[in-house]
Amino acid sequence: MTIAAPFTPASAVPAVAAVAERVRDRLREEQSDPLRDPGRVQVIALAEVRRHNDFALARGLEPIDDEGACVRDVLARVTGYGPLQALLDDPEVEEIWINDPATIFAARAGRSERVPIRLTDDAVRDLVERMLHATGRRVDLSQPFVDASLPDGSRLHVVIPDITRTHYAVNIRKFLATHRTLPDLVAAGALPDHLAALLRAAMADGRSILVSGATHAGKTTLLAALLASCPAEHRIVTVEETFELAVVAPDAVALQGRQPSLEGTGAVSLRRLVKEALRMRPDRLVVGEVRDAEALDLLLALNTGVPGAATIHANSAADALRRLASLPLLAGRNIDAGFVVPAIAAGVDLVVHCRRGSDGHRRVDEVVEVTGEVIDGVVEIRTHYRAASAERRAAS
Repeated sequence: MTIAAPFTPASAVPAVAAVAERVRDRLREEQSDPLRDPGRVQVIALAEVRRHNDFALARGLEPIDDEGACVRDVLARVTGYGPLQALLDDPEVEEIWINDPATIFAARAGRSERVPIRLTDDAVRDLVERMLHATGRRVDLSQPFVDASLPDGSRLHVVIPDITRTHYAVNIRKFLATHRTLPDLVAAGALPDHLAALLRAAMADGRSILVSGATHAGKTTLLAALLASCPAEHRIVTVEETFELAVVAPDAVALQGRQPSLEGTGAVSLRRLVKEALRMRPDRLVVGEVRDAEALDLLLALNTGVPGAATIHANSAADALRRLASLPLLAGRNIDAGFVVPAIAAGVDLVVHCRRGSDGHRRVDEVVEVTGEVIDGVVEIRTHYRAASAERRAAS
């Protein structure tokens, strides 16, 4: 099934573009901000559509038959993100990506479909510029990659030529409001109720949890749900390269890294953020994704009595612990496995491994407990939960 997208007849495109440009001119004249006063934009858009139709026949122009659809199209062009706005507004769409202006995909329920939208190179560049406008981030020849958070919390990732062959590559990952809590995930079949109760109790008891899995396995969604289950009196400090978690808690602070300036200065790394977070009296320190030397700073924090939570890419729960043992070695030559492995055994309590099946369904595949012992240089674990064999076959 192809994901539907709004369709404007080719004959109406010049009219819509002309109306949108007149709306922009009027907003500039009135010094109105379309993002702060969308109601005013709608009034102006409707007036300009009707004005166009009043003069269309006399000037030999194509009239606009569906005024409401044209107003919505103009609003998307002026205040939103053009043809992508309908997909961004769709609560079932999880991710949108552009391979080239004529090849655009979207994903629902873990499955991707090509969408009937065709853009131009200029339109894609314009979309990226508008998305980055309010983020304080940039993408250019000196910085050909960018990660940024859109106002609705979606994560934007862009790569430009000549890193890509010809066209901009754009990914927009949305974070749906339908799976923000453990009960939501239980209802969706991601984990059984008894396991949700175990994880909720672990968060309340201040146990440190590592969430592992492959890309798109649901790690961030599960981590956000775990954080939502924390007691209200817990102070949560999150550290991310780009804001993604959207933690709903009475006492929470979110920190994100920063790219270097044009002069190459001002960058803020995850390692720096972890150290700063420890000065903010956290009851739980959260690293959105551990992928580099910040793993060392996280382990040091966990071994000072601060409960933690994080996600990590891995193929299994045991593999997650092996990867966590290797990442701190990137911090410098004076760090070795003899220090790291016992630190993991002492600092990590549970590993929750997520998996996405061939049907697109995401579920918790296994949960293991770290016993605190190291045997022959390997962190000892004990299995708490493993998905039933039928579920495991469906996920493979």
